[in-house]
Amino acid sequence: MKRSHSISLLNEKNFQRNLDGKTVRLFTLQNQQGAIAQLTNYGATLVALWMPDTHSKFEDVVLGFDDLEGYLGVDHSYLGATVGRYANRIAGGTFELEGERYTLVKNNGPNHLHGGTKGFNAVVWQAQQHNNKTLELHYLSEDMEEGFPGNLDVKLVYTLTDSNVLNIEYWATTDKTTIVNLCNHAYFNLKGAGNGSILDHQLQLNAHQFTPADTGQIPTGEIRDLKNTPLDFGIAKAIGLHIDNDYEQLQHPGGYDHNYILNKENGNFSRAAVVIEPESGRVMDVFTTAPGMQFYTANNLKKGLMGKNKKRYGPRSAFCLETQHYPDSPNQPHFPSTVLTPGEQYYSLSSYQFRIMEAL
Repeated sequence: MKRSHSISLLNEKNFQRNLDGKTVRLFTLQNQQGAIAQLTNYGATLVALWMPDTHSKFEDVVLGFDDLEGYLGVDHSYLGATVGRYANRIAGGTFELEGERYTLVKNNGPNHLHGGTKGFNAVVWQAQQHNNKTLELHYLSEDMEEGFPGNLDVKLVYTLTDSNVLNIEYWATTDKTTIVNLCNHAYFNLKGAGNGSILDHQLQLNAHQFTPADTGQIPTGEIRDLKNTPLDFGIAKAIGLHIDNDYEQLQHPGGYDHNYILNKENGNFSRAAVVIEPESGRVMDVFTTAPGMQFYTANNLKKGLMGKNKKRYGPRSAFCLETQHYPDSPNQPHFPSTVLTPGEQYYSLSSYQFRIMEAL
């Protein structure tokens, strides 16, 4: 098995700790090409992901921290975490289900964000590493945790394949009707984490429409065409080309932070995005079964945030492609449903596939 001399693995001892009566650990996956993923069962978090460039030089392309303390801090920004029970925002922290009104934790002004003050990103998952390419994680979210109904039994599997693909699969079942929307919140920089801005990355998104949002990033309910707007990435262009445009949907979030409606039938596994980093030649294709994807340019990432290897992060130093259901779907009947009932199984697959420009 290949191991690039340029890869400096994170120290597993820096993640070993007992929290809430459970053991936190760091796990390492490696494929035959020398690519490496490191993950912790705290938050089912992707901590590091080493991928080669056109010269076979490996860089860690996801933002993260050197130790567990970073993920426990107030400025964790959900780096690499699994977010749930409901990813993204729910207006007013409330929704109605089967005639009953539920009130959630409000942790984003008047709204609920990414599962609440102790969402799936802030709990210790049970973990089992079956082999050097697969990590399986489990979490039981109890009835009324953060305000959500039903005992939700969640399984998540990370797989690093020999073709430099990182697959993330989610399953969930419930004993009471509930809502669920799970995703990974990785922050990518294909130059390498902490290696500058992502504004020169070339992005193409497979979407013709998006859901405009108000100043609190809550969808207005409108479905708007992307054509002739600076949010249109139907043809690949630099992320920074129009990011400072005076278009009202770019002004209030301070950059891109928008839900794109993917061109697909709900549930179908298809390509959602392609990102090209011209300097390194790294290309990342994103495939998903999810109906939407939040494209975010780390607008709110703390300037000078200390990351791995003492590198500094900040706004626009990474991008997120959060494959998920639309924000505030429980309060928007015309959005795809996020309701899960007893006897049903939630399933979602997202795939981050890496290649180099020579293979285009």
